[in-house]
Amino acid sequence: MNETMVTVVGNVATPPVFQEFASGASTRFRVAARARHWSREKNQWVDGHTNFFTVWSWRQLATNAAASLTVGDPVVIQGRLKVRNEQRGEQNWLSADIEAVTIGHDLARGTSAFRRANKAESAQSADSRPEPDFETAPQPEAAAALVT
Repeated sequence: MNETMVTVVGNVATPPVFQEFASGASTRFRVAARARHWSREKNQWVDGHTNFFTVWSWRQLATNAAASLTVGDPVVIQGRLKVRNEQRGEQNWLSADIEAVTIGHDLARGTSAFRRANKAESAQSADSRPEPDFETAPQPEAAAALVT
């Protein structure tokens, strides 16, 4: 598959919209990515053009994004770029969407505290497996089987 993967650094521009479907959760929001460059003539940073992308996330990423993101948050998004050309009435509309593979806060511009998501099925499967006992010495029979 030749998909165009992109990484976008920007700010969350709209509140994340969470929806639950039969196939799973979905969250969408817009991100604003502004180019900046250093102007030697002005001796300062100069803002360039701002690009807006609609970011789509699915399943657990959608649930976590909806719970974690607010407008203005600096984010780093990696995903598949989808550019669409639509006819709306008499006008042509060009839109750029990103189907997110990963979304994270941009730690170059602030701090974040990570919390693992609680999933009912992972908790049940973890309870059904015994915790390994790393302190127990191997039994002599098992050690002999490993040597031979």
